[in-house]
Amino acid sequence: MFSAAIFDMDGLLIDSERTIMNTWIAVGRELGVHIRPEDYVEIIGRSLQECHAMLATMFGTEPVFREALTRARQRLQSPTTPPRYPLKPGVHALLATLSKAGVSCAVASSSSGEEIRTRLARVGVLDFFEAIAGGDEVSRGKPDPAVYELAVSRLRKSPSDCLAFEDSENGVLAAHRAGIRVVTVPDLKQPSVEVIGISLTMLESLDQAIERVSAWFGKDHPA
Repeated sequence: MFSAAIFDMDGLLIDSERTIMNTWIAVGRELGVHIRPEDYVEIIGRSLQECHAMLATMFGTEPVFREALTRARQRLQSPTTPPRYPLKPGVHALLATLSKAGVSCAVASSSSGEEIRTRLARVGVLDFFEAIAGGDEVSRGKPDPAVYELAVSRLRKSPSDCLAFEDSENGVLAAHRAGIRVVTVPDLKQPSVEVIGISLTMLESLDQAIERVSAWFGKDHPA
């Protein structure tokens, strides 16, 4: 049984990865660079520095990458209504269920702490989380366990008390290396044999997690 849940954000709580990927592909097309989705997905779950290094390689030269970065940021940071990154199916219901059951929740994301708080506040779920651990707060990004270790410490829990929810291979590996059991909910990239092997279970969406709250956390499902 677990007493805390730790969530990734992009691609798990909010539907952001497709929008970000498609923006980079479109910007690449404008600049004469062909970025394949199967190449881009290798970036998912990594630290910002690693993402930029891999994208710079895809764009070929530093000046082209810098121009691409400027264009991508302009598009991704422009305000939209409804929110650019909506909640994924089942998220609000699962977080509400965990809250009613007294389960502590945290976020461990490669995004910065500011981005995490801003994006989750826009979709109305920030208050469900007792702790936030961002990629800008650790020296090594996923699949290194550092961001998960930080989240565990801020919850004042041990790794064995926590259950992680992840969508990316790098995230699953990070949680596993931190000694945390992982539920995998794939988003853009199908899980590898290794990810399947170390996951507690595989789900199609977080909708499917709601009925398992009692089994995982030893709490009755709130009426």
